[in-house]
Amino acid sequence: MRTTVSCSALTLFICAAVPAAAQQTVPIRNGIPVAPTGIVVPPMPDKPVVYHTAEGQDIRAYVFTHGLKRPWSIVFLPSGDMLVTERGGQLRLVHKDGTLDPQPVAGLPEVKAQGLSGLHDVALHPQFATNHFVYLTYAKPAAAGPSQLGIARGVWDGHALTNTRDVFVAPEAGGVSRLAFGRDGMLYVSTFGGMADAAQKPDSYLGKVLRLRDDGSVPKDNPFVGKEGYKPEIYTLGHRSTLGLAMNPNTGAIWENENGPNGGDEINVLKPGANYGWPLVSLGRTYQGPWQSKGFSREGFEDPIVYWTPAIAVSGMLFYTGTKLAKWHGDVFVGSMRTGEIPGTGHLERILFNENMEEFRRERLLEDWHRRIRDVRQGPDELLYVLTDEDDGAIIRIEPAG
Repeated sequence: MRTTVSCSALTLFICAAVPAAAQQTVPIRNGIPVAPTGIVVPPMPDKPVVYHTAEGQDIRAYVFTHGLKRPWSIVFLPSGDMLVTERGGQLRLVHKDGTLDPQPVAGLPEVKAQGLSGLHDVALHPQFATNHFVYLTYAKPAAAGPSQLGIARGVWDGHALTNTRDVFVAPEAGGVSRLAFGRDGMLYVSTFGGMADAAQKPDSYLGKVLRLRDDGSVPKDNPFVGKEGYKPEIYTLGHRSTLGLAMNPNTGAIWENENGPNGGDEINVLKPGANYGWPLVSLGRTYQGPWQSKGFSREGFEDPIVYWTPAIAVSGMLFYTGTKLAKWHGDVFVGSMRTGEIPGTGHLERILFNENMEEFRRERLLEDWHRRIRDVRQGPDELLYVLTDEDDGAIIRIEPAG
């Protein structure tokens, strides 16, 4: 006999466990719910906007540069000028006064721009002042099959890249990728993990962070060198979609952030040889609704130190080391491209940690700009520069208001 359950205010908590029809039918495309479009994104502000922030740090934010096409990453040259990658395959020079050079930088490799993949990160060698090396990660066209992950190195001559060549190619890993040089002088490179289980496979480059010498060769002290069945370049494994790499200036550890599926974005502190769980352990749900994993933590996998549910589509990341924005000294900043799977809800997020790098609190900034924040960097002037991932992309500068 079926029992009829009648819900009242007192029994609502019991009724929450009773299966019910979906609130509404959502269209599905390629296994992913189609995102809503109800939020109208306003034009970029045409004058500086002043904010009184949580820590008492009054700031002024304004458009410093515009006219970029889906920009992805920024690096500052010693002159104060910037090199900015555009996903479509171009590298742009932005002068320190904010003007965009009309001609793309020459000397780049051929890039396969498709979907969210193309030209990604840019980084300078630690000894750039003497060797002028610039590094790029990009989707390298392949003769057959998916694109490859290329890591190219060129020499900056003040106007263009010269003698550009690949120092490393990962055959099957042509998705998004970040770069960071460590205190040890090694180059750390992330690879796309995706939805499959390749991130757990030691003989695959997918879903890993690699550790390379500056010429692309394998350091002898990598954790899996000489271990049968493992790619020797692997430093860590079990990553989904890494969109931020940064060195902690106090400890030298490499921090990594990655997108979860529907929720479960996270920041990890990388340890040599560690496994970060994807896709076996996650704090997120699949796009269709069920949890990605049966548990959120498991022995043998490293837990994140920061996580987001709902997801914020976390992106570029930095440790602020300057004094111009004094109340924020030591804080970590990450970009957000959208919150809770809703377009038009990107922002910049600030995280305050204690002396043990345990999270205290977070603050959302630039929410009213409604932009996809792809990258955030500290300039040589100790100000923040924020990159918006749009067809008419911009660099936003944040400075003290007083």
